[in-house]
Amino acid sequence: MEQHRTRSPHNGTRRGTPGPPLPAQARGGRRPPLARRPAPPVVQTLRRLPNPRLTGLGGGLFCGAVMFALGCLDSLLFGSSLTAYGVLFLPVCVLTAVWIRRGDLLTAPVVVPIAFAVGLLPVAESGGGTSGRLMGLFTALATQAGWLYGGTLIAGLIATVRKIRLMRRRSG
Repeated sequence: MEQHRTRSPHNGTRRGTPGPPLPAQARGGRRPPLARRPAPPVVQTLRRLPNPRLTGLGGGLFCGAVMFALGCLDSLLFGSSLTAYGVLFLPVCVLTAVWIRRGDLLTAPVVVPIAFAVGLLPVAESGGGTSGRLMGLFTALATQAGWLYGGTLIAGLIATVRKIRLMRRRSG
């Protein structure tokens, strides 16, 4: 849960020494608004999309459930195409990294590879029995490592950029 500030700003008043009033920027006031241009249509469209905030566990459950559903859909529609599965994995990585809340950003690159493996269960070839299914899963993980690393890298980069922006806002 995010905690919000409970104290109000001082509004330029200091205890002890009365002095000249501080400028608006030093008091915590805002600068005069700049003339804003309307946002491009792509940005306006993206702002209308839902913007949930998932916890680390919620992000893992979201990513795992979506990847399992996409794996089932892939096996039904595309005949267990691992390339189609890998392509579908990348937008899920982006959404997971964007929707995880600020405090849980480090979990995004962790849950994404786990979800990739969970989604491979219906897609991977299954021989006979449990050992055949495990062999198919390990083979799919080995042959599709590029998609796995790429999606993890995307989630890690998005989480890192979000964390850096958050730290800059707090310090500035």
